[in-house]
Amino acid sequence: MSASGGTKAIVAALAANLAIAVAKFVAFLFSGSSSMLAESVHSLADSGNQGLLLLGGKKAQREATPQHPFGYGRERYIYAFLVSIVLFSVGGMFAIYEGYEKIKHPHEITHWYWPVGVLVFAIIAETFSFRTAIKESNTIRGKQSWKEFVRHAKAPELPVVLLEDLGALVGLVLALIGVGLALGTGDGVWDGIGTLCIGILLIAIAIVLAAETKSLLLGEAAGVEDVRKIEAAIVDGETVPAIIHMRTLHLGPEELLVAAKIAVRHDETATEVAAAIDAAESRIREAVPIARVIYLEPDIYSETEAAKGADPEAAPGGPAPAAEH
Repeated sequence: MSASGGTKAIVAALAANLAIAVAKFVAFLFSGSSSMLAESVHSLADSGNQGLLLLGGKKAQREATPQHPFGYGRERYIYAFLVSIVLFSVGGMFAIYEGYEKIKHPHEITHWYWPVGVLVFAIIAETFSFRTAIKESNTIRGKQSWKEFVRHAKAPELPVVLLEDLGALVGLVLALIGVGLALGTGDGVWDGIGTLCIGILLIAIAIVLAAETKSLLLGEAAGVEDVRKIEAAIVDGETVPAIIHMRTLHLGPEELLVAAKIAVRHDETATEVAAAIDAAESRIREAVPIARVIYLEPDIYSETEAAKGADPEAAPGGPAPAAEH
């Protein structure tokens, strides 16, 4: 996985979650707090999720084969989608079940210092992991807002880690509030309510992750800025005066397919057209290095047709709204 895949953030989150999962489970054994049990399962699920992201990154590096000529870049999308399923089922649904049981059959929390101490430790560790994910994301986020970054990032790992860490921090605060109210009032129902809130939070995050990774799996075009760079690189005003139509598709986070029908002048020879295509491909790769698979089809340039503008219906799928690029 490339550096842009956020390997450092994944490893930091994995180390933090493994340590926190052990600490939370020990606290549950000593205190009987359902929030601690839900949080320990949550951290264990998060650890498995980071393992899935690392595995997906490793598998995506395999060389292309005759059966998979465009390589395995989308493996990263598949494993990111699996993470959302694990977060929903193992994390969210378990926490809701545990919270419901605790509300129906509340138990007094014993050895209060265990859950409180572990929660404080976990908040510190998760803050470190979250800070690492933010720092890694800022290197590629540019001027995008955090919402835009999560929605439009082509590499799924960093958005997944960011949302997981954010959910973990909010969940820890909810657990601390639930345990605190249970200790203050002597009513274990508050511990169950805290657990229930954690489950709802995890399910909400899982739904967001599933929706975003589903879009990547279906196939997304290049970002608006990359599309503009490619268009500018293709048209040189001389050998390639215009683009008739163009489509782009991410074969993986760092591999882009570009297919376009380009206009050439009617009096150019086959040798000149071939040279124009080769030059255009070189300009595209220089402008957008991840554009590794490029197909350019020449067609005769016509002043009359050029005046009509690009033909959005000239390729399967029809016109694509700008927001989907």
